[in-house]
Amino acid sequence: MMRVDAMLSRYGYCSRREARAWVSRGRVVSGGAVVKSVNGKVEPHETLVDGVPIPFVDGLYVALHKPVGYTCSHDEEGDLVYDLLPAQWLNRGDGVNTVGRLDKETSGLLLITDDGSFLHALSSPKRHVSKEYEFETEHPIPVEAVPLFAEGTLMLKGEKTPCAPAELTIEDNCHGRLVLHEGRYHQVRRMLAAVGAPVVRLHRAAIGALRLEDLNLQPGEWVAIDPAMFR
Repeated sequence: MMRVDAMLSRYGYCSRREARAWVSRGRVVSGGAVVKSVNGKVEPHETLVDGVPIPFVDGLYVALHKPVGYTCSHDEEGDLVYDLLPAQWLNRGDGVNTVGRLDKETSGLLLITDDGSFLHALSSPKRHVSKEYEFETEHPIPVEAVPLFAEGTLMLKGEKTPCAPAELTIEDNCHGRLVLHEGRYHQVRRMLAAVGAPVVRLHRAAIGALRLEDLNLQPGEWVAIDPAMFR
């Protein structure tokens, strides 16, 4: 049970100060009855706001097909991934954030949540959540890169430890897939550049068992997911 004003604020409808006006206009219905006071307590699962059930009562977990050209930031200029989401989400009490980032020129699967524990668990290096990328390179990919990446001995400039073992699949001269089990800054681009095959196109195809192709999303579209699949 939650106070009505706290509930409206928690789920991004309005501030607690503005809640009184929402209630006075009959916009909140709980248990089939119009709510009369912001001080009363209601069950969010049984509450309608403007005739619609409250979305993501137990936490927001969505997968987004990030297009090229969008930035994973709340405060940079230009197109942001958050522009692709319902504006109400951004006002949710716990804040909405991406689980990790994809750079501006990378497309593909991106997870978004307001659950800090979920975010930190998936971002933790200890979890070793796999991420699969499809890429195209400017120059042919050397076959020697396959065992080099698998051995976990590749040192990137500015790093103090080698990259963790990664699975590289060469599909043709300039196309392939790379599965990582860690998340360093621009890691795919840096690894391939280190073997003389700079990336010209990069797309994240999967996170753990969740594959973007199975979600049938066009660039810019999102869908709710079950967080239990990552536990």
